[in-house]
Amino acid sequence: MCSDLKIVTREQIREICEDLRGQGKRIVFTNGCFDILHPGHIHCLKRARDLGDALVVGVNDDHSVRGLKGPNRPILPEAQRAEILAALFFVDYVALFPEPTPLELVQAVQPDVLVKGGDYTPDNVVGASDVLSRGGRVVIIPLTPGQSTSGIINKLRGSGG
Repeated sequence: MCSDLKIVTREQIREICEDLRGQGKRIVFTNGCFDILHPGHIHCLKRARDLGDALVVGVNDDHSVRGLKGPNRPILPEAQRAEILAALFFVDYVALFPEPTPLELVQAVQPDVLVKGGDYTPDNVVGASDVLSRGGRVVIIPLTPGQSTSGIINKLRGSGG
């Protein structure tokens, strides 16, 4: 599938996921800023994809990244971050979201499996209660040691890291 066809709106992903569920497919969802894609992200995304038939990745838009990470972020604009993620063969769909949290996107996708990295616990994953109430599950994938977007940015800026 062409990566351009993998970048979809919230309305499109809602319809796509309804179709996938109708086919009996297991939908996996994860999200993040993905400001600078690094091996830790790749590891988490691959593991997430292994948990189902389709992986939907929610990506914070530029405004929400600035709200979460500060005025000097994102490094890469939302269109580029989405394009990079969509180019990965194990990512099926990418959807941007403008809110500080992905709750509305999780509710649109209605995933069977909600995945976050190891810096979260199941009780603080946004959308977990929605997924669990439908019989889904929340999976925490351990972080890859030494992999951090902030660490990479600090190193590039000469601050160590």
